[in-house]
Amino acid sequence: MAHYNTILNQITTILPRHEFYSLEKQFHKGAKFRSFNRWSQFMMMFIAQITGRKSLRDIIMNMKAQSSKLYHLGIKLCSHTQLARVNKKQPAELYEHLFYNMLKKCQTLSPKHRFKFKGKIYLLDASIIDLCLASFPWATFRQRKGAVKLHVGLDADGYLPEFVALTRGKKHEINWARALNLPAGSMVVFDMGFTDYNWYQKLCDNKVFFITRLKSNAKITKLGAKRKGRKAKRILVDRRIKLGGISDELRLVEYEDQDTGKKFRFITNAHHLDASTVAGLYKERWQIELFFKWIKQNLKIKTFLGTSRNAVMTQLWIALIVYLLLSYLKFKAHIGHSIHRILRLLQLNLFERRNFIELFRPKPPQHIENKQLSLF
Repeated sequence: MAHYNTILNQITTILPRHEFYSLEKQFHKGAKFRSFNRWSQFMMMFIAQITGRKSLRDIIMNMKAQSSKLYHLGIKLCSHTQLARVNKKQPAELYEHLFYNMLKKCQTLSPKHRFKFKGKIYLLDASIIDLCLASFPWATFRQRKGAVKLHVGLDADGYLPEFVALTRGKKHEINWARALNLPAGSMVVFDMGFTDYNWYQKLCDNKVFFITRLKSNAKITKLGAKRKGRKAKRILVDRRIKLGGISDELRLVEYEDQDTGKKFRFITNAHHLDASTVAGLYKERWQIELFFKWIKQNLKIKTFLGTSRNAVMTQLWIALIVYLLLSYLKFKAHIGHSIHRILRLLQLNLFERRNFIELFRPKPPQHIENKQLSLF
């Protein structure tokens, strides 16, 4: 009978240990650890995300219960107070860099978007994560409310969060969007919360295409006749316009949703796309809403295991790393399951010694029955 490492060990091979240790040296504060290290911190918080642990004490008790299956991971156990101290004092920037390293791995495997558009497509949005102001006094948002804001630019290739920022709740998303380095020839899709005519002009100057909804009180100037050609079904208007002080000609597309009958007005600088593609691209923006909904429902980002800003950022970045790792497993193993399904199976089998693939294909073909999944 074939011998297998635990499922946890198999999936953590995706994160080369030498890369992590290099980041650990780069982002260390204070004296050297005597009986602990950042890898142990990461693995504890990583396992806590997957298994849904509710407190630091709960994490440590779970790790001790599974200690016989953790020796090969190089984890050094500690007390919950020591873990709390490391979460509070050791820079969360380590996990931000680890996130972007993992993102590069995922991008080499991610499927391409489904639209007839050659460039990258980015879906922009932000989501508020509420905090208790009494417990998190640094996270000021409103008079009696605290919050942090998660800003995300989701790549439509595989729905990977390529642009990410974690800020205080007060920071408006347009201030984050203005600083993005979007590649020329790409497409960015966003809602009316990002309305800023100066930014629209900057996108045009940088040869970045955009699609958004037009505010009801926006003043437009119609240019000439409507665009030539037969309009696709559900396209009510398709014409050239001028908007505000923007020097470039824009395009107005009015679309009626088939299911609800609701009418939408889109503006874009993508004159080369057909109107139905413009409407379809804006509809694709719903994927970032689903992204926020999924991580809030399935990862631990609504309740926190520490009250300092650094502890909160550490937990959020590790949660996003878990999302990337699940995406990587889906892409690499060609598993015909949703990320939600993969997470649930990992939760039930994380410390089991079995073939990772067999979690999803109980009766594999004979020629791969005794082979472990190579995740490199």
